[in-house]
Amino acid sequence: MTKYKLNNTVRSASEVTLTAFMTGNKDEKHYQIPEDPNQNDNMSSESNRNLEAAKTCHVCPHSCEFLQQSDKLAASLVKQECDKFGLNELKVDGLDKNICLCEKYNGGCKLCPKPGVPSLSYGLDGKESCLACHGNAYLATNGSYLGGGFPSKPDSESSSGSGWRRDALRRARACCSTKTLLRRVPILSWLPKYSLRNGLADIIAGITVGLTVIPQAIAYAGVAGLPPQYGLYSSFMACFVYTVFGSVKDSAIGPTAIAAILTRENLHGLGPEFAVLLAFLSGCVELVMGILQLGFLIDFISGPVSVGFTSAAAIIIATTQVKDILGLSFPGGKFLQVWTGMYEHIGETRLWDAVLGISCIVVLLLLRKVKDIKVSPKEGDDGKSAKLRNAAAQALWFLSTTRNILVVLVCAALAYYFDTQKKSPFVLTGDVKPGLPELKPPPFSATVGNHTYTFVEMTSTLGSAIFVVPLLSILENIALAKVFSEGKYIDATQEMLALGVCNIASSLVDSMPVSGALSRGAVNHASGVASTAGGLYTGALVLLSLQYFTPYFFYIPKASLAAVIIAAVVFMMELHVFKPIWRTKKLDIIPAVVTFGACLVTRLELGIVIGIAVNLVFLLYASARPAVKVTHAISRDGISHVVATVDRSLSFPSAEFVRRALRKAAASAPAAAPLVLDATHVQAADFTAAKGIKSLIEDFHVRGQTIIFYNVKPSLAGVLRGVRPREFVHCASRADLDRLLLRAHRAAAHHA
Repeated sequence: MTKYKLNNTVRSASEVTLTAFMTGNKDEKHYQIPEDPNQNDNMSSESNRNLEAAKTCHVCPHSCEFLQQSDKLAASLVKQECDKFGLNELKVDGLDKNICLCEKYNGGCKLCPKPGVPSLSYGLDGKESCLACHGNAYLATNGSYLGGGFPSKPDSESSSGSGWRRDALRRARACCSTKTLLRRVPILSWLPKYSLRNGLADIIAGITVGLTVIPQAIAYAGVAGLPPQYGLYSSFMACFVYTVFGSVKDSAIGPTAIAAILTRENLHGLGPEFAVLLAFLSGCVELVMGILQLGFLIDFISGPVSVGFTSAAAIIIATTQVKDILGLSFPGGKFLQVWTGMYEHIGETRLWDAVLGISCIVVLLLLRKVKDIKVSPKEGDDGKSAKLRNAAAQALWFLSTTRNILVVLVCAALAYYFDTQKKSPFVLTGDVKPGLPELKPPPFSATVGNHTYTFVEMTSTLGSAIFVVPLLSILENIALAKVFSEGKYIDATQEMLALGVCNIASSLVDSMPVSGALSRGAVNHASGVASTAGGLYTGALVLLSLQYFTPYFFYIPKASLAAVIIAAVVFMMELHVFKPIWRTKKLDIIPAVVTFGACLVTRLELGIVIGIAVNLVFLLYASARPAVKVTHAISRDGISHVVATVDRSLSFPSAEFVRRALRKAAASAPAAAPLVLDATHVQAADFTAAKGIKSLIEDFHVRGQTIIFYNVKPSLAGVLRGVRPREFVHCASRADLDRLLLRAHRAAAHHA
């Protein structure tokens, strides 16, 4: 019959696991610790009566009820009056004696109660049978029965069948629950509590962001190599959709500098259809990532890599706008191409465009600092003076916030005046297609010149951008959310879903890829936005501008739009972060510098991939060279031995290194003293590492030297047993270790 026993070992976090073993003696009720040190299940009853318990279970993230009442856990190996093996009786200090926790907690978890199932009545006096152990109630956390010793259900409800059905039913119920609905459609949570005060705050914030996004959208369209109206097309639909699905009130979804430059690098001059399809495919990728909860992929972009990428992108974006500042016109949008072109065409610089562009940059940077002027009320001011100061502070803030639209309007008015005088000192934006875009599916084919691109050819042309653009858009949006979260939890999965729906919906109105912009998010936050409904007013303002004001966009000088972009992206350069990186860990400078240089010299998406690859090489090297600390020790019985401690998990890159280190440690031992491998910090091992340990055991056997594994976790022990070593001597307590060392010493003396 199949029986069960507790395998308790002292760890950095206490683990209690169930492992099955076979025995042919049905009447056997006691499991005795074998005296042979080579047995795999060597344990000490003394250690089982004095375990340091952790505050949380290692199986589920919840804190255990009985551990909240006691820090000491003592477990008897078997319940003497019980003829079957289940979780057995756990006697816990501070609780009533002889309570079977397996019954009390329904077997839902090894230590914690199964959620959603009422506890069974219990009152065991040490002689009654445990219903949870012996009945059908005891299930593993995955819903399947733990062994063949339990009574089976009818065929229609077999353990395997009922397990996956129960799991599927539970997931289906969770997906259809009210809690899930409120989490996935956040508007249902805040709309019932929406007030007039919140509405006024959202109107003010939405209009303010709208005044910011209009000039930015026209400028970002130029960065992406698209006609100016496409920037406006990208600025309203996402705002409406994010109002429903967004979970971060400060996030202003629309065109961004990074998304625009990535779009430009992957369009290859083939037309807006490719940009719209890229938005659609980016949304699909983001939606799938959200459904599959693949947000962990963002964790592979480390801080130094992100700093290098963002700084390089800011420099590239600013570089592409310098030629508009100087009034130059030549092909090429990459960093080296632009500087080469400017060197060749510098003599064609238009004076008044350069004067206007540089003046706009200076004005924009000065207006950015206006809000920091201290005019707030002081102590001792009367009511009238305090009101005036408050009004002045609000006026300065509004002036600073709307600086982009103010500069663009002034420049457009200046260009219109010169146009009435039959003069053209500036290069103008030109015609902007009036009216709203047509609502239609994204283009799955495109005709460029005499060639018609199919959907497959279009996706092949876009290449890696289909995955890089959504990944970086998610990174940008989540980074924005964290900046303004004020310590609140950010649901990354919901943000991925919301961003995916925004891009898919925006692609229906000829939009390029969109994401949350940090600059507009700061404006939203400073405006006191109360909910994501602020996006409704931003989108409405953009629609009004498309319908009624596009003829006036003709007069906007390109130099002023370039100045808006340069003044915005100059603060994206995070070169100041290199100093703290140098102070903390100098090695992290390497992936940052490599990413920065690779992005400038090659393409942005290729540069960030190179940076991630360099970072992963460092991680692999660290895993390939774990620290092996070797010390000499003497047991309580006076047995001299060597203790080797490995500081991390064992994997295939480190297998041969650890093997050589342990052989060297064993060779340094006096008179072939036993080697104790302390595996306290070894959480796991793979097949290659297990084969290396097997070879190490063989080496020790040939040399006639004993190797003892100390504090091996059950999961690790299972991996090491899987390669079937000659012998696997391990223990979990100091008393067992001393006994095994004494036995090894006697065996060595006997052979001598």
